Amino acid sequence: MQSQDSRRVTLVLCTSEGVLLGALPAFDVPGRWWPDVAPVVDGARKAFGVEVTVLRLLRTDGGRTGGSVDYLASTRSTPEVPLGSWPGDPLTAAPLRQPWARPGGPEADLAWALDVLAAHGTPPTGPARQQRTWNLSSLWRVPTAGGAVWLKAVPSFFAHEGALLSTLDADFLPRPLAVDGHRMLLPEVPGEDQYDAGPDLLARMVRMLVGLQAEQAARLPALLALGLPDWRAEPLAAMGADVMERTASELEPEAGGRVDALIAGLETRYVAVAECGVPDSLVHGDFHPGNWRGTAERLTLLDWGDSGVGAPLLDQAALEERLPQAHRHVVRAEWVRAWREHIPGSDPARAAQLLRPVAALRQAVIYRGFLDRIEPDEHVYHAGDPAVWLRRTAELC
Repeated sequence: MQSQDSRRVTLVLCTSEGVLLGALPAFDVPGRWWPDVAPVVDGARKAFGVEVTVLRLLRTDGGRTGGSVDYLASTRSTPEVPLGSWPGDPLTAAPLRQPWARPGGPEADLAWALDVLAAHGTPPTGPARQQRTWNLSSLWRVPTAGGAVWLKAVPSFFAHEGALLSTLDADFLPRPLAVDGHRMLLPEVPGEDQYDAGPDLLARMVRMLVGLQAEQAARLPALLALGLPDWRAEPLAAMGADVMERTASELEPEAGGRVDALIAGLETRYVAVAECGVPDSLVHGDFHPGNWRGTAERLTLLDWGDSGVGAPLLDQAALEERLPQAHRHVVRAEWVRAWREHIPGSDPARAAQLLRPVAALRQAVIYRGFLDRIEPDEHVYHAGDPAVWLRRTAELC
């Protein structure tokens, strides 16, 4: 029987050359999060003796996690059971399909990674293991004698991540071993993901980020030249207006009116933010404890694909959305303390307050951008999110 924390998986198999083979019988795997495909790979091996690489999501039975989910997977093995049919053609071309979601795509990424490791004199000591795949990333872990490395591939709209990490000089950031367009090779970060970080650790995270942002405020042209998106007043207002125009029918009139008013007054609001003395700088864009990994002694801030240029206190609002109420006062106080150390006389508390609805509007823009740039089969991950965040924007206005 399927548990609350599991998925019932059907794998539709093809070859790496794109020849359709058929569907395996359904089987259960642990974990509800659809992009987490390591249990799917293990389950196919255990149940059917077949080695697979999961390419992409094909179909779900609704919801946002768990339930029944069908994937397309490539294989060079011969399954131990007869294969069935699957309705539709999972190999139909889609212009927005990511490279790693196509037959042969993961093999190309892995071949590049192996060439890099060979050039570094650290060839693999075992097979690469697929960890995650969805429209925003593909992750593989590769063991080597010098320690494991991670192959990460991202869509074109996140491709600035590798270039950014290669240019920043901070000891709490991962340094890529190599970057090639949409893919990069990263050293493994020892420790744990810090989803449950307590107040003291959260305060350290804030101090580290603010120190980097204070330093990067003088490098806006260089950051934009790397391809980072621009979330300052004029471009964000234009993007927000576009999202509102396309989403207005999903909102209550009062909520839509509040968001329209925010967008119309965004430049004036940004003038007030500037008067608080905190300059535009680098924004992480997805700043929450789970994107920190390591130990209490050494932390690393990961996942810079959502990064951009804009008001740095946008990151404070993003963090507080994910924190227990009891921790928020500690975070707010530390943000004020850290910015005033770098810019005496500044008013980061007022800047953060002015930016709370702007941060939610930015989230609506981000999710609309995902939906515009990923193939329709993957929309299930983000469908409805622009409206959710516009409603949140209205609440905060």
